[in-house]
Amino acid sequence: MQNNCIYLDNNATTKVDSEVIEVMLPYLTDYYGNPSSMHTFGGQVGKAVRTAREQLAAILGADESEIVYTSCGTEGDNAAIRAALLAQPEKRHIITTQVEHPAVLNVCKQLETQGYSVTYLSVNHQGQLDLDELEASLTGNTALVTIMYANNETGTIFPIEQIGLRVKEYGAIFHVDAVQAVGKIPLNMKTSTVDMLTLSGHKLHGPKGIGALYIRRGVRFRPFMIGGHQERGRRAGTENVPAIIALGKAAELELLHLEEAIARERKLRDRLEQTLLATIPNCVVNGDVTQRLPNTTNIGFKYIEGEAILLLLNKYGICASSGSACTSGSLEPSHVLRAMGLPYTTLHGSIRFSLCRYTTEAEIDRVIEVMPSIVERLRALSPFKNDDAGWLQGQEQALAHR
Repeated sequence: MQNNCIYLDNNATTKVDSEVIEVMLPYLTDYYGNPSSMHTFGGQVGKAVRTAREQLAAILGADESEIVYTSCGTEGDNAAIRAALLAQPEKRHIITTQVEHPAVLNVCKQLETQGYSVTYLSVNHQGQLDLDELEASLTGNTALVTIMYANNETGTIFPIEQIGLRVKEYGAIFHVDAVQAVGKIPLNMKTSTVDMLTLSGHKLHGPKGIGALYIRRGVRFRPFMIGGHQERGRRAGTENVPAIIALGKAAELELLHLEEAIARERKLRDRLEQTLLATIPNCVVNGDVTQRLPNTTNIGFKYIEGEAILLLLNKYGICASSGSACTSGSLEPSHVLRAMGLPYTTLHGSIRFSLCRYTTEAEIDRVIEVMPSIVERLRALSPFKNDDAGWLQGQEQALAHR
């Protein structure tokens, strides 16, 4: 199955590009020096790290001095949030959204137990924010606004620059979790209102275990990791050199292919989405269909469980993900789709397909071929396939017997 896998779960992680592996390997074998060492053997490694930093800065439209390497997106989010609060100890208010990644949401929930006040902005049925609600929530006591660039489940893109302009009026720090955006849409930090931005290597055909935090020059930053002088004193610890080299190359390749990939992935995504909606009754796209990532579609198939769809897709060697938490053994749907106020008949059967520049037309054709029969088969097992009230009652009964 591994060699024939149709992988449409790229918002979860991506295949490491072969060119990325190629440039990474020598730094696991021949060039193993410490980049902070004074001798030539370590110095050549330090030079390679600087080159990789420039490559990564280029995809962000940033300066290389504004890049701080981290171990992952979660560390980047934690570092940014805590640094913003440490830099403004007199302010005790945070603004975020109800649809953030747990790397942001769970930090905010913990901070509430430490005396901070957190406003969780709502979203509408398309997953978009109400900027008037944001405006009404901002005060002189707001230390931080932390909002994702694009949602990992629906692909919905938030109006980051408009948000940033409002945040600046109140003197708060603006952090953006851009883990799903970097390498998928153009970014330019030189003209942006963003103060700090998080990214992760394994979302853009780099390896796992490496990420970065962009920190705009002049923004006050208190380090999360304390120790040595690495990363200009902003993140201590000996650098993960092979992964840093890999991330630099991955960023270079994503920038090189960006325009072509956007057009190609959008075309394939739209063909998949439009064909499924035309051939399968009672299904709907979740999220904003205009302001979203070009590689992502989240489709709700009414009256069936996302977990069952994924299991049958898996038998065909197709990898996707569910918009529901059913895969963890719970009937409780995703916090993102719940925040959007979607009906439970749709929430439980929501599937996310996320493409990449390796996705082929033949793979999309195969999904189009098998999905109608999968949905038909599962709906045939349900006595409530055309009855919202009956289906909900059946779900309640199933939950009661678990």
